Amino acid sequence: MKTNALKRFRSKLSQNLPVYGLWVTLESASITEMAVALGMDWVVIDAEHGHLDWKEINEHIRAGLRSDTVVLVRIAERSTSLTKRALDIGADGIVIPWVETVEDLEAAISDAHYPLEGRRGIGGERATAWGQCLAEHTSEANENVLVIPLIESVAAIPNVPAMCDVNGTDVYFFGPADFSATAGYRGQWEGPGVAEQILQLKDSIRSAGKHCGVMTTSIDNLLQRQEQDFHMLGVGADSGLLLRSLHQALNAVGRDRMPATSLDSADGRDA
Repeated sequence: MKTNALKRFRSKLSQNLPVYGLWVTLESASITEMAVALGMDWVVIDAEHGHLDWKEINEHIRAGLRSDTVVLVRIAERSTSLTKRALDIGADGIVIPWVETVEDLEAAISDAHYPLEGRRGIGGERATAWGQCLAEHTSEANENVLVIPLIESVAAIPNVPAMCDVNGTDVYFFGPADFSATAGYRGQWEGPGVAEQILQLKDSIRSAGKHCGVMTTSIDNLLQRQEQDFHMLGVGADSGLLLRSLHQALNAVGRDRMPATSLDSADGRDA
């Protein structure tokens, strides 16, 4: 855990300053190293979707050590064991998918805190300098760890005000695509009415003194989200940013195209 980086992250939010980050989905730890070199405020290593294994997650975390970049892991589901593992190997916090209720949030916060406040076990891994700094780490971890719930379901809507009364989280992050799917608009980033619902929830969270985050889809969208009072701003995912750049280059030379959505053989023959 990088205590100074976490304090700097929270200090910016407390001043209503934006914190910019990158969503990491690809294997190479050089991606996180680049984000650190560019002074990004945070990265999220995505262990929910895709194929990153724990060796690769560990390498991404290692690439962010001794820097001012907060390194978070989005775990596959709310889980005491997954939370403990991510934090033990040095993550500065966790991102929890599909948080819909106060009970979901309270369980996630408990997972990330040592007793008596929570149920995180004490491990002799990187977080405790391999067991050499048990007292030092455990004395500061509960106060500094980041727990960020993902609001990505319409079922969360009536529960958000009560969730904001729960101590232990600073930022609520929105997942527009899943939110749209639960609203009946599967495959759309923000289906009809979803953009308005997210903005209403954002206003409710902000009025409670908490902050909101979201991924952005373009430079224009980044600026728009900043104007809408989102403070934890994802400039994109590594794969998405690479594809965006490739499309721009190919379009300039008349070679742009969309990839096939099917993973069938190219000639389309029946099996």
